[in-house]
Amino acid sequence: MPYSAWAPLASSADLVILLVRVIMGGVMVYYGWPKVKDPRKTFEDFVKIGFTPGWFWGTIVLLVEFVGGIAIVVGFYTWVAAALVAVEMLNGTLWKITRAHKPFPDYSYDLLLLALALMLLVVGPGAYTVA
Repeated sequence: MPYSAWAPLASSADLVILLVRVIMGGVMVYYGWPKVKDPRKTFEDFVKIGFTPGWFWGTIVLLVEFVGGIAIVVGFYTWVAAALVAVEMLNGTLWKITRAHKPFPDYSYDLLLLALALMLLVVGPGAYTVA
């Protein structure tokens, strides 16, 4: 594959993809951990914002963030975890815009994670994976 002057890190693509996976997955684990520690609060929070039943949506988000984050970091079924993260982040973005009427800074985080998830779906997990 020829490397372009327009992509100066192209020859290090697998290392960059690994770095993206570790950062993105780490962020997902960070935000998923409180949900793992106190699932009851997570379920109640989802009911408060209109996602019922709270136990169902809270469990899905808990698993996507925590387990999916770990899967992304280690490169295990990265495409599945990235697809689920993309769906969660798209849903979160749309909910914050249409239902919660949040300003851009409150959903820009969701958009960035959506973009990273889509990038992983396009380029794959790179060479450094467990699977």
